[in-house]
Amino acid sequence: MANPTVKKATGRDEAIVNFGARFLGRLDRWIYRMTGGNKKFRLLGRGKADALLLTTVGRKSGQKRTTPLLYLKDGDTIVLAASKAGMPHHPLWYLNITANPEVDVEVGREKIAMVARQANAAEKSRLWPRLVEIYPAYAEYQLLTDREIPVIILTRRPASR
Repeated sequence: MANPTVKKATGRDEAIVNFGARFLGRLDRWIYRMTGGNKKFRLLGRGKADALLLTTVGRKSGQKRTTPLLYLKDGDTIVLAASKAGMPHHPLWYLNITANPEVDVEVGREKIAMVARQANAAEKSRLWPRLVEIYPAYAEYQLLTDREIPVIILTRRPASR
């Protein structure tokens, strides 16, 4: 878990991350949709990591919320890390999916209805190294926080009849 020699984030640090995530998230969402997720123009998803847009339903507001996130493709599933840059609290999108696991995902110009669930211990032990491989900062984020960073698995929702 957390490394005692690493400086823990403060409430001020988290406030700065929250503000940056809101501002950059709006900008990246716009760029993503304008370019169809083209990697050359995105703020997220450079290097080995790809990005998607995750739309959840707010657990308090009931309104749709869209967040750009890095992801890992694992067969037919999509894998996310609820890292929030190693801050002490979970990201809001994670709290939203714990309340309502039905989500929508945009990968490029494709829109997919999916269901989210938290990876079990065996799944996380298999997937976490792959997440760190595509985005090495995840390992540092885990050292910065006392919370265990959840790994989320998204699967396609069955078509309704």
